[in-house]
Amino acid sequence: MDFALSPEQEQIQGAIERVCAPFDADYWLAKDREGGFPHDFHQALADAGWLGIAMPEAYGGAGLGISEAALMMHTISATGAGLSGASAVHMNIFGLHPVVVFGTEEQKARWLPPLIQGRDKACFGVTEPNTGLNTLKLKTRAVRQGDHYVVHGQKVWISTAQVASKILLLARTTPLEECRGTEGLSLFYTDLDRSTVEVREIEKLGRKCVDSNQVFIDGLRIPVEDRVGEEGKGFQYILHGLNPERILIASEAVGLGRAALARAAGYAQEREVFGRPIGQNQGIQHPLAQSWMELEAAHLMVQKAAWLYDRHQPCGAEANAAKYLAAEACYHACERAILTHGGMGYAKEYHVERYMRESWIPRLAPVSPQLILCFIAEKVLGLRKSY
Repeated sequence: MDFALSPEQEQIQGAIERVCAPFDADYWLAKDREGGFPHDFHQALADAGWLGIAMPEAYGGAGLGISEAALMMHTISATGAGLSGASAVHMNIFGLHPVVVFGTEEQKARWLPPLIQGRDKACFGVTEPNTGLNTLKLKTRAVRQGDHYVVHGQKVWISTAQVASKILLLARTTPLEECRGTEGLSLFYTDLDRSTVEVREIEKLGRKCVDSNQVFIDGLRIPVEDRVGEEGKGFQYILHGLNPERILIASEAVGLGRAALARAAGYAQEREVFGRPIGQNQGIQHPLAQSWMELEAAHLMVQKAAWLYDRHQPCGAEANAAKYLAAEACYHACERAILTHGGMGYAKEYHVERYMRESWIPRLAPVSPQLILCFIAEKVLGLRKSY
């Protein structure tokens, strides 16, 4: 494995930095205060051709791998956009991977170009209030009626549902008591018809400009041609997107941690107390140096997981480990950035308190650190399942 960026990857990094340049820290501070989806940022990436970085060239994408997609997401986050900027485009990068793999040619031609061009925005409808990560127990029901399915149910923590025109929806097509194993769930990609879908925004700790929502579905009609793959196989299709999602979240977390670290180091060089810069004191230096090492180590795991995925090799342990390590390294870097700023770290104008609030996202989603530890214990170390 070559740890240096290839010339192509260096070009990607530079191009993304140029797109992000007009969207500086003050832009994201205003978005954090006022809310409102960053449509101009989203469209700037679409116009530059980056929303389809990991989608097939035949439909307008770049046809690159998760390694390049992770680099893109890291770069967005590290510019200071953080998880707000990354989350605004995250769905484009991994969300429709099940469609890329299992969709028909007609479906891909119909669905992918509008997403890549920024004309469509999509949300990801899986999580439910009473099931959490126990996906096989989902209750949202899709009943076949002729050439349509009719859906009733509820989803929660659905990002971008306020602005989305499409939803990738996992719903039950066979009653739970009639199912064995992973059967009984089906995957759909369809219009988010707001006459039958109510979207209620959840007020939350951070990332105000990228909404999170409760979604109430009451009679949504989905044409059969909007079903992805076979009926009852949806859970298997969703699994194909889990490792890329963990890799991308991890890369975004490393980027956010590095943005916080850069702010902290810059402040430590400029801030003078008792006649000397505070960055000359080991009490300031050592925690920041520790964060640099933690972020570097997490980044290496991200690179390994992406490298394995792009070579079609098993990477579940590495993807989960990358997500865990990156989330923890990011959180500690943001915490240390606030402590470096002292009281000013509590002030919004210095940006690090916003980074601290956003650093909770990769710790909590899309899978808890405790379940990652359970996964590693069971699948890597061979210990008995604990839950």
